[in-house]
Amino acid sequence: VQLQASGGGLVQAGGSLRLSCAASGRTVSNYVMGWFRQAPGKEREFVAAISRSGGTTFYANSVKGRFMISRDNAKNTVALQMNTLKPDDTAVYYCAATDSIVVSRSGTTYDYWGQGTQVTVSS
Repeated sequence: VQLQASGGGLVQAGGSLRLSCAASGRTVSNYVMGWFRQAPGKEREFVAAISRSGGTTFYANSVKGRFMISRDNAKNTVALQMNTLKPDDTAVYYCAATDSIVVSRSGTTYDYWGQGTQVTVSS
């Protein structure tokens, strides 16, 4: 499966952005999907993940209550709605997919990665 992330941009603190991940090659319903991010000089970190059906979601503590992951298997897309953005949310955001049925927070579990989309939050 090929993944294409989009929707990043520059936003002021407190604002919102919606990231989208479009899948091609195979239907996204075959995969657990995740979002990760990497800020300059930092390790890649888990943001959110969603089960194949969409019935189970996990979030990093730092984004819980502000971000929401969702999926539309009919449209072969996964989204990350980001609200109340903070400067600490500034990073390149990546969508990822895994063949595993486990909804994992570990990046090593994910087999396929998109190219990333930059999110910059100004203070």
